[in-house]
Amino acid sequence: MSNTEADAAALLRGARVEDDRPTGAPGVEALSAREVPLGGPRAMRVRRTLPQRKRTLIGAWCFADHFGPHQVAALGGMNMPHHPHTGLQTVSWLFSGEIEHRDTLGTHALIRPGQMNLMTGGHGIAHSEVSTPNTTVIHGVQLWVALPGEHRDADRDFQHYVPEPARVDGAEIRVFLGSLAGSTSPVRTFTPLLGAEIVIEPRATLTLAVDAAFEHGLLVDGGDIRLLDTVLRPAELGYVPRGADTLTMVNQTDAPTRTILLGGPPFGEEIVMWWNFIGRSHEDIVKAREDWEASSDRFGEELPGGRLPAPALPNAVITPRRNPPAR
Repeated sequence: MSNTEADAAALLRGARVEDDRPTGAPGVEALSAREVPLGGPRAMRVRRTLPQRKRTLIGAWCFADHFGPHQVAALGGMNMPHHPHTGLQTVSWLFSGEIEHRDTLGTHALIRPGQMNLMTGGHGIAHSEVSTPNTTVIHGVQLWVALPGEHRDADRDFQHYVPEPARVDGAEIRVFLGSLAGSTSPVRTFTPLLGAEIVIEPRATLTLAVDAAFEHGLLVDGGDIRLLDTVLRPAELGYVPRGADTLTMVNQTDAPTRTILLGGPPFGEEIVMWWNFIGRSHEDIVKAREDWEASSDRFGEELPGGRLPAPALPNAVITPRRNPPAR
């Protein structure tokens, strides 16, 4: 996934939040999404809830795009040519459709519903993501994880994982990172993380034990979900600060409702995030951009199908960001 918000100033001052409304109960913060074209004004559009003015990270999760369901014949599919990443891990999770992934580690893999692709681009990696010809509807999430300073130059890596679904109190849970409800993912990460798809049955109430040292975010795919005492609407992300050892979710609709639960301990470092690069300083970003534009071997050999050029840097120093102080 490539970040098409090339105006870094938007991330400096905090990008606009659509439908900014008061949160419900204390301790739950409702974050609304903004629409972003993926690769150009005629491209598939995604709903982005991280980063934004209110919140840069949830744990080490620093980027969340939620897309679809898109009818490929009418709206087009995903077509992200060869593009770079530094200082992060990418997580791909689909609800429907199929995406072909190629990267400069030599990986050629498909991602299908209920399967996770995790790619590490520490010092530098490049990849392409294209929906396959037999995909009629594409729907899912693309997520990024910031690497901690001691690992931000980690070697390229790729992991594929298919979690087994678990039935818990009127819900089906697939844990793709970390541990939840008796399921544990074997996928390696550089900070403790939680990532899980939770499908809640109509009118069901689900209470889950969670790590009180984590902060959490619940992304709602469709329908209305009450998280603690706050109702979250479709495409909203509900943030819960650390300290909660249980999360209660109520599906307030007459249809099954899908959510994505993210979590991790607060990320104590400031980051600079611009285009597809994460660093710790403006100079880190300048160097990564120069290396990409020069076709440096930092990112590996070019993949077929063309490449995305880096946008122009802003006429300002890109300053580090971190979350607001805990309440």
